[in-house]
Amino acid sequence: MSDTNIPQVSWHRISSDEAGQRVDNFLLSRLKGVPKSMIYRIVRKGEVRINKKRCKPDYKLAEGDEVRIPPVRVAPKQELPNPKLGRIAELESCIIYEDDSLIVINKSSGLAVHGGSGLQFGLIEGLRSLRPDHKFLELVHRLDRDTSGIILVAKKRSALRALHEQLREKTMDKRYLALVVGKWPAQRKKVSAPLLKNTLKSGERVVRVDDTGKPSLTRFSVVERFHDATLVEAEPVTGRTHQIRVHAQIAGHPIACDDKYGAPEFDARMRSLGLARLFLHARELAFLHPKTGTTMRFEAPLDNALITALERLRKDSPAA
Repeated sequence: MSDTNIPQVSWHRISSDEAGQRVDNFLLSRLKGVPKSMIYRIVRKGEVRINKKRCKPDYKLAEGDEVRIPPVRVAPKQELPNPKLGRIAELESCIIYEDDSLIVINKSSGLAVHGGSGLQFGLIEGLRSLRPDHKFLELVHRLDRDTSGIILVAKKRSALRALHEQLREKTMDKRYLALVVGKWPAQRKKVSAPLLKNTLKSGERVVRVDDTGKPSLTRFSVVERFHDATLVEAEPVTGRTHQIRVHAQIAGHPIACDDKYGAPEFDARMRSLGLARLFLHARELAFLHPKTGTTMRFEAPLDNALITALERLRKDSPAA
């Protein structure tokens, strides 16, 4: 990573597209590579000014604000060989749709959506490295690292705000395919249970049903039945961490090859059929385009690993 070197004071006028964000987040996006601790330090010392006045990190920027950005220099980090550079390059072929407001990507299983927890980078960092001329690229929502399928990236802050509003209003339609253990009852159309997220010392996130957790609702429908498994469509009405995985587990039908919430015996059988990844795929996404208001609907096909697993299940255990 090259060094960040801003040798002199600069001033920036906030545009309508940049308005509404916190000043600390604005500085993090402007000062690439500058540690968050340094951002807070220069704000706290009064080196960052808004309209010539001191500010706090949580100040919400308004259109027309004049931001003073002080001189900043960060020593360059040593470049290390990165075994996933090839995977970042593959992102280009995973783009389903792109315009001046957003990008729709069919994320592969095993790729984190963002760096952290020991990871050097994730999908969003890879996308930024592919598109260095784009000043704004932000995730609209997230997928678990082992979940594949459709994910949205906003190319403008105005698009991000509009899409987040659709998520809050629950007007964005997300549909997943999941292979679960056993015979999912046709009459079980939904699972509603509050979910509480815990982060372990290792940084690992684990979610459990708890009355003090956030209300959560997932709708389910049967797509295809097998001798000892069911392919279901899951529609998360709310968007909690690991929601579909935990709701499937408490319904008594964990998702295949889920290393956190799965059924070991069933997973062993699935692995004997060649399945080596979580069988959860964000297949469909529908939303209103943030600029035109047009309904946009996208579908991401299953990858070869999931297709092969289904084919072997059909051959190994005839559909019921």
